[in-house]
Amino acid sequence: MSPAIAAHEYSPWDFWSEATPSEREAQLLLQQTVVAGRPDHELGEQCFLSELASIDNDSLRLGDRTYVAAGAYLTGDLRAGADCSINPYTVIRGRVTMGDGVRIGAHTSILGFNHSMESGTPVFRQPLTSKGIEIGDDVWIGSHVVILDGVSVGSHSVLAASAVVTKDVPAGAVVGGNPARFIRWRVEPDDTGIHPDAAADAAARGTEDRLDSPEPREPVETPPAVLAALATAASEAGVSSELLSAPELLPAPEAEPEPEAEPEAEGWAAADPAQGHLHTHVSPRATAYDADPAHTAANVNATATAPGAPTATSTNVVTAAATSTAAADTAGLAERVAELAARARDEASVVLQRAWNDDLGLFADRPGAAPTVRAQADAIEIADLLLGAAPPQGSADAQIRRLQGWQDAATGAVAPLDADGRQREGLGFSHEDVAYHVLSTGYALDLLGSEFPAPLTWVTAATPERVVEFCESLPWATDAWGAGHHIDGFGTAILWTKRAGHPIPAGVEEALFGWLLLHADPQTGMWGSTTPDRGLLPVVNGFYRASRGTFAQFGVPLPHPDRVIDTVLRHARDPRWFASGARNACNVLDVAHPLWLARGSGYRDDEVRELAARLLSEALATWVPGAGFSFREPSPATRGLTETEPGLQGTEMWLAILWYLADLAGVSDALGYRPRGVHRPEPALALRP
Repeated sequence: MSPAIAAHEYSPWDFWSEATPSEREAQLLLQQTVVAGRPDHELGEQCFLSELASIDNDSLRLGDRTYVAAGAYLTGDLRAGADCSINPYTVIRGRVTMGDGVRIGAHTSILGFNHSMESGTPVFRQPLTSKGIEIGDDVWIGSHVVILDGVSVGSHSVLAASAVVTKDVPAGAVVGGNPARFIRWRVEPDDTGIHPDAAADAAARGTEDRLDSPEPREPVETPPAVLAALATAASEAGVSSELLSAPELLPAPEAEPEPEAEPEAEGWAAADPAQGHLHTHVSPRATAYDADPAHTAANVNATATAPGAPTATSTNVVTAAATSTAAADTAGLAERVAELAARARDEASVVLQRAWNDDLGLFADRPGAAPTVRAQADAIEIADLLLGAAPPQGSADAQIRRLQGWQDAATGAVAPLDADGRQREGLGFSHEDVAYHVLSTGYALDLLGSEFPAPLTWVTAATPERVVEFCESLPWATDAWGAGHHIDGFGTAILWTKRAGHPIPAGVEEALFGWLLLHADPQTGMWGSTTPDRGLLPVVNGFYRASRGTFAQFGVPLPHPDRVIDTVLRHARDPRWFASGARNACNVLDVAHPLWLARGSGYRDDEVRELAARLLSEALATWVPGAGFSFREPSPATRGLTETEPGLQGTEMWLAILWYLADLAGVSDALGYRPRGVHRPEPALALRP
């Protein structure tokens, strides 16, 4: 009979308190054998290594009180902090780093390497790749979890049993499923060291072919001078000149690099067979936490090799059923969209009156708030969308006179109001509100059939050199949204200046578009840098603002539309901004508009459509009867916050967002309206000489 296996081999957590002196001596001798002659091996105090574990690392660092149980298989470079548990039959291979207090359930695989799998060469003859895996402090990893190469797991997170983790896990998140998706927060973001501004938007404070617009877009004519300058800039930036001369607003790029290993839209997918696991991959859905192709290099269509994979006949049945279900879902969504639009039209007058201040004769965003210039513009936009007329609180002529009267005759700027409705003095276009009033006031006047009476010196006094200096001075690295905000304002100032026929100094437009083309990141398709506390949020939000006032507003094609789609879809999986209760109008608009703007080549259309349908479905439920939409989606955890109170800004923005999401999902006709103001989908003007 074989000798009994000591319980400590499989359950070593009490070894140092319960082991006999001889057992302790044997354990220390085993540890000395493991590290002897291996300067890259280091074990902390009171570690435990099972005699039944296979420890074959190139380098090994284990912190105090970290143990390795029986059946564990360790290779590659492993660094683990203190108080980590590597339970029975855990596999850790490749380059893996773990912090303190990481608890790993039995039969889990943490695979910090992968195989390349180019065609024409057997996989076993192809080289290995390794990005490595990083796991923070205080992480609980359940049994039978698989973590694939390239993943970063944030501190205080939980990976549920059998989760297949293919993308980064935010600090404090609980994720589960295959592929793993965000479930809830274990530790809320404000408790994990995330910047307080980011924590304020944290979740649960607690993706057919392209659908053309219902109305054809007008052809865009770009003047030769602008085309010449853009072609020069595009050449230097590596963008085909054909892209600039194409008559479509957003033609498909011809030389865009493909991202790594995009998953198929449907079917079975297998992770690397050499790593001993196989998982089902369903149609990708851009949920709050979704699979990231960059982290699933082995997610390929493996119908022929997957055990139990459906036959061609059964696949056709599944596809037909899925198509039927999708059609039913679309019809149901269209019905809900139509119901919401009808309710909004019925209640529009009440929503507007609720925000009207009789004493001042002005709109405020919501009852009890001070009047603002933007509130007047939001009211005009809402009335145009839902009533097809000016707000009933005053004649169109009276509202035109008010808006025009707020413009400084010397500079063309529209300054913000104080609490009593009087304008502040001494503010120029560098002020955030003044820059935005170029958009809000200009488009409000346009909807009323009028325009700014005075020239906008922001443009008429510009020179190409000053435009370049202006672009260079913006905080792209630290506040890409702020930078995009001012680009949007300046681009819109060009629009009103051209509409009014005021002269624009030669080279100003070329300087603006040339700078943007030269500085667009070919990897993201955008401008600016991520930040440690907000990730892609400022980049995506800044891109919306900068592209809205330039490429979208004037019908100039984007230089890297497919990369824009990649970046937006990746960003939309961040639960800090897109989990239920975390979404606000800015963040959703700044995803919806770029996806609509970059559409056209069919690239990742299924994912875009499904994301749009999901966001649309959830937004439809947030209309407050008689009050409209709040800026931020309401939730039990955010009750009482000012941004969750319905108001004109939230209503105007979400009405526009609904149109973009509905159009991406194929149901925009059901709305019965189309934005014509700040958030209009069509170009406002072609760049004509």
